[in-house]
Amino acid sequence: MTVGTADTKVAGARRVSVARGYRFELVKLVSQWRIRLLVLACWIAPAVFVAGVSQQSTLPSDTLFGRWMLATGWAAPLVLLGFAGTWALPLLTSVVAGDVFASEDRLGTWRHLLVAVRSPRRIFVAKALASLTVILLLVAGLALSGTVGGLLAVGNHPLVGLDGHLLAPSDAAAKVLLAWVCVLAPTLALAAIGLLGSVALGRSPMGLLLPALVALAMQLAQMLPLPVAVRLALPGYGFLAWNGLFTSPVQLGPLLIGIVVSLVWAVLATALAHVLFLRRDFTNPVYDGSARRALTVGLLRLVGLTALTVAALAVATPSTGSGIEQAKIQRSLASAFAHLYRLQTRQLHRPAVTEAQLRTTAACTKSDGRAVQEGAGNDWRCVVTWHLPGVAVAGTAIYQLDIGPDGRFVADGDGPKEVNGYFLLRTSTGDSPNPLWQFDGNVELLATTSKG
Repeated sequence: MTVGTADTKVAGARRVSVARGYRFELVKLVSQWRIRLLVLACWIAPAVFVAGVSQQSTLPSDTLFGRWMLATGWAAPLVLLGFAGTWALPLLTSVVAGDVFASEDRLGTWRHLLVAVRSPRRIFVAKALASLTVILLLVAGLALSGTVGGLLAVGNHPLVGLDGHLLAPSDAAAKVLLAWVCVLAPTLALAAIGLLGSVALGRSPMGLLLPALVALAMQLAQMLPLPVAVRLALPGYGFLAWNGLFTSPVQLGPLLIGIVVSLVWAVLATALAHVLFLRRDFTNPVYDGSARRALTVGLLRLVGLTALTVAALAVATPSTGSGIEQAKIQRSLASAFAHLYRLQTRQLHRPAVTEAQLRTTAACTKSDGRAVQEGAGNDWRCVVTWHLPGVAVAGTAIYQLDIGPDGRFVADGDGPKEVNGYFLLRTSTGDSPNPLWQFDGNVELLATTSKG
């Protein structure tokens, strides 16, 4: 019996409303032990992690904002956000959305559900909304638990942004919240892919693993030296684009593109899952999906969407190549150094100085000038120059830069040691490393007209 036949036979019968079906599916989901365990873990584990880190002498400095976890509680939810975008959210969407339809195939309960609800379309909507609700609950738990844990363990202190400027606690709170809201878009894209895999592949384990595998593939793609248009056309970039919120001015272009691309993927994948669900044969108790249909209806259309997005971005955005250019790196490094130099000045109780007085500039070369002066790599060497009022000789400092393909870089001080060497400074929140020793930065991949 196909969906069309089923709808015809029950045309005169009373159908269960979407609201009742949604409540029923939501109860089914939260009654599963693994979902309850995930909810418990998402609402408790982040706070426990943050409390544990606050008692350690070493920090996860290789993670974005990890080096500031003992300075402010607002760094903790951002560290967790980086981890969640890489591992937690893809796995959570796999467990919830990737199994919401396949579980009925394993249990053989489709006939009973159709008799009760009398509308495949309403079944699909109810299951999709129930899985979305659980996913939002899990994401909210990660964000709130990490934030509360960080504030209780470390305190409500200012946060250093990715260009070195200091964010007041209220500004940090708003941007942390906005960052978590922004990653909902790529999370929805993965959830929609989970729905598509659950519908198309039936009881096959590949349906359950599909969101995690797609997320892993997109993460690997982001590590490659791809053109900017290709990088931004993948919904996985949405898990990285929030970095631009913590620069001044905000790098809004890549962020908006990442959100729009992710939402388009979510809509298309959900629509494809809906079409496949309405076409399936519910009378076959051993139905295991159709790999051919999953390929033709699902994969090829998503690949086509990616190709169209790449073409549109290549035409609409002026950036070409990797987007990591010498002039952009020099502006980003000079801006970050100027902000952090002022922070170091306050911590050392020296006379205040403005950025206009510093007139900071940077000169960067890749591979000692023997290679093309653009692109990612750990072979960037920069000399930063600044001026102090009343001092005739300009100050200079050397940095080694490790720049990732996504534009994030780590600047490592290489002298003079009294400027960017490692030493501890006594601050209001305790002893902390010299802010000019090592710091994170971000190069905007899209072309910009801003000047240093």
